[in-house]
Amino acid sequence: MTESPARRMTPLRRVRGLGSAHSGTRDFWHQRVTSVAGIPLTIAFIVIVASLLGRNHAAVVQILGSPLVAIIMLLFIINMAYHMWIGMQEIVLDYFHDEYIKLSLLVANTFFVFAVTFASVFAILKLSFGV
Repeated sequence: MTESPARRMTPLRRVRGLGSAHSGTRDFWHQRVTSVAGIPLTIAFIVIVASLLGRNHAAVVQILGSPLVAIIMLLFIINMAYHMWIGMQEIVLDYFHDEYIKLSLLVANTFFVFAVTFASVFAILKLSFGV
C-alpha cells in the first residue's frame, strides 16, 4: 500500500499548498496594502479637488493637466479601482452561493471596474496631454 502525496507533506508544506483556491492570503494582503496606500492618495485627492472649487474651466484644466497632479490622480484612480475590485470580489464570493449568480456577478464586477478605470484614466490623460 503506497502513501498518498498529501500524507507525506509536512504541516508547513500543507499550509503552503494555499488551500483549494490556490491563492492563499494574496487578496487579503492586496486589500490591506491598497487601503494603506489609499490614505495619502485620498488626502491628496481631497486637497486637489478642494483647490479646484470656485475656479473657472481653464484653471481646472491647467491644474489637472500638470504632470504631478496627473500622476497623483492616476495613482489614486488605479489604487482605488483595484481596491474596489478586490473588495467586491470578496463580497460576492462570501455571500452568493449559487455558482451561476456568483460567476455573473464576478464578471460584471470586473467589467464595471475596468470600464470606470479606463474612462477615468482616459480623462486624466486627455487633460494631461491636452488632446
